[in-house]
Amino acid sequence: MNNLQEKNQQLGKVLRDMGRVMIAFSGGVDSTVVLKRAQEELGDNVLAVVVNSELFRDSEFDAAVQLAESMGVRVHQTEMKELDNPEIAANNPESWYFSKKLLYTQLNELAKEMDYPYVLDGMIMDDETDFRPGLKARTEEGIRSVLQEADFYKSDVRALAKELELPVWNKVASCSLASRFPYGTKLNKQIVEQVDHAELYLKGLGFEEVRVRYHDNVARIEVAEDKILDLLGKKEQIQNKLVNLGFDYVSVDLLGYRTGSMNEVIEQDQWETKLLANA
Repeated sequence: MNNLQEKNQQLGKVLRDMGRVMIAFSGGVDSTVVLKRAQEELGDNVLAVVVNSELFRDSEFDAAVQLAESMGVRVHQTEMKELDNPEIAANNPESWYFSKKLLYTQLNELAKEMDYPYVLDGMIMDDETDFRPGLKARTEEGIRSVLQEADFYKSDVRALAKELELPVWNKVASCSLASRFPYGTKLNKQIVEQVDHAELYLKGLGFEEVRVRYHDNVARIEVAEDKILDLLGKKEQIQNKLVNLGFDYVSVDLLGYRTGSMNEVIEQDQWETKLLANA
């Protein structure tokens, strides 16, 4: 399917056939499109579940709850303790599998308790080509990725979100704070909060697209390429702030902001072998 209208019609059909659904809602553009279209097709037979975790910002959780409520959708708030799981805290490539496994297992238990026959997520076609161990967990737990079923790519999702006048249609993608740490760096609350506070500080300076990658005593900052000079113009105050947060050195990544940069050190065959070993 190449036509957005055709994909949207297919999405509607997939949703109508389900009848009653629970949606893992993060407040990002993908899950918001799923939630909105489910609401249009199924009315009150839709529940948005917003899950908080030590690896996601409280502000993101609160914003997701507020967005779902503003859309008139029933919302259920819950949490999961990711850092209590040694497989997740170990922060290996396969930790992403265990993170999604924990999430989807918890959602399935909740769906059974509340009598929702289907649990949906916001995965899109682009996710099939990236390093996504969560796909394996999703398949094992029977979660439905309805945007994939209707052949939606990121450009389709944003176009439909804009057409639906959703306020997050151009929202910058967010990700687990675990993505800021090199594989093998064991996660704990202290270093997660250190990175979180550093990023929030930089966002407060106007760098909306920003990542602070943790390399022990070094902070590697990624901002959009056209913002690097602006970042350097504030180098002294940024240096002082991040040193106060516990870093000894502060560096700037000359390639700029990009999602999944920690995955660049993983060879394709390495992570495929790891995932197949757990199959």
